[in-house]
Amino acid sequence: MKAKAGKVSRRGFLAKSAGAAAALAAPVIVPRAALGGAGNVAANDRLALGTIGCGGQGRGDLGALLGSGQVELVAACDVYENNRNEAASRGRTGVQTYNDFRALLDRADIDLVNVGTPDHWHALIVIAAAQAGKDIYCQKPLSLTIEEGRAMVNAVRRYNRILQVGSQQRSEFSFRRACELVQSGRIGKLVKVETYIGGNPSCGYDGWEPVPEGLDWDFYLGPAPWVPFNRHRFIWDFRWFWDYSGGNMTDWGAHHNDIAQWGMGTQFTGPVEIEGRGEFPRSGLMETPNRYKAIMKYKHGVYIECSSEGNDCKFVGADGWIVCNRGGRLQSDPPDIVKEPLGANDVHLYWDAKRQLYSDDHYRNFLDAVRTRIPPIADVEIGFRSITVCHLANIATRLGRKIQWDPDKEAIVGDEEAARWVSRPMRKPWRL
Repeated sequence: MKAKAGKVSRRGFLAKSAGAAAALAAPVIVPRAALGGAGNVAANDRLALGTIGCGGQGRGDLGALLGSGQVELVAACDVYENNRNEAASRGRTGVQTYNDFRALLDRADIDLVNVGTPDHWHALIVIAAAQAGKDIYCQKPLSLTIEEGRAMVNAVRRYNRILQVGSQQRSEFSFRRACELVQSGRIGKLVKVETYIGGNPSCGYDGWEPVPEGLDWDFYLGPAPWVPFNRHRFIWDFRWFWDYSGGNMTDWGAHHNDIAQWGMGTQFTGPVEIEGRGEFPRSGLMETPNRYKAIMKYKHGVYIECSSEGNDCKFVGADGWIVCNRGGRLQSDPPDIVKEPLGANDVHLYWDAKRQLYSDDHYRNFLDAVRTRIPPIADVEIGFRSITVCHLANIATRLGRKIQWDPDKEAIVGDEEAARWVSRPMRKPWRL
């Protein structure tokens, strides 16, 4: 089907979707005991899923959601025919495929959507999904810009939707326990958090190439500026172009800086001063800095030091440090800090025994939230605040100077040039 470009809010779309949003807002609670050991539910009780963006991480998220035994895939959308057909093959017979996400969202039988597109599409799709009354699992980073992130929060709240950001480290024991120990004072007064997120690659100038068969390249670009096709701008490598993403600062930074904010207790605010420096590619197509360091200072004096070296999250306090990483790594100095169990009076994050509120599986936590209407562990506001830190670091690094941020007004202060980077124009006819 040929894509029809246009703004998300088509005539009649809101009127129709408002009724759907109201109908879906009422909680449908399924007790854990009824889900069985694997979380499986009867076929008639499964949630109808539409997946949008079926390559890379979108494919992985789809597999995890289907593996929960609680959802049924009914629709798959991707601008690349190979991707959407492969995704559809994972469901039962009758999975409908789409080139245009709006056609998928028009379906009243879909309960929730999985958004796994490149970053520059997240805002338009999430806002349209919220308007259509769908609950949403959106891969991180939440947004391409700060302005888009706030618009996404507003839409999710206005239409009473559940949105889980794919910041799955919040559902991993080592990261949560590190944050609990820090907030419980086990390393004394917190001084700083060091986040190590890896550098960005370079490539040569390969020239423009024919558009692959089955790919709607114009719709792939969508709100981004039009350019001829090049494979580096497609699938995995889109991360290294400003038009579509923000490099590892918004990719891995959305993970480790999110954990930094969680441990600092600043997940609903942000830094007040940001500075950054980077070494940018001197040739080739890719744009994000190969190496960089950004420092984000907070009102209470603690700061995040985010570097392109390594891959860790380290909390440094007056009486010791704690390091957490993927694969369950949890280490400290002194070593006994991470060995001692939490006491009843210590901080227990995202925990409510009465409501069985807990998350050791990010996808199940999302589905629990959909059924109970209790906010998930990586709610849209949390995802917005975490990615805002990363966007500010990129802005300061690209400008090569210090900027001031007002986290309450959500505005860059005293720098008109920097303030313009909070948003970006969209290629017509797309707009927020």
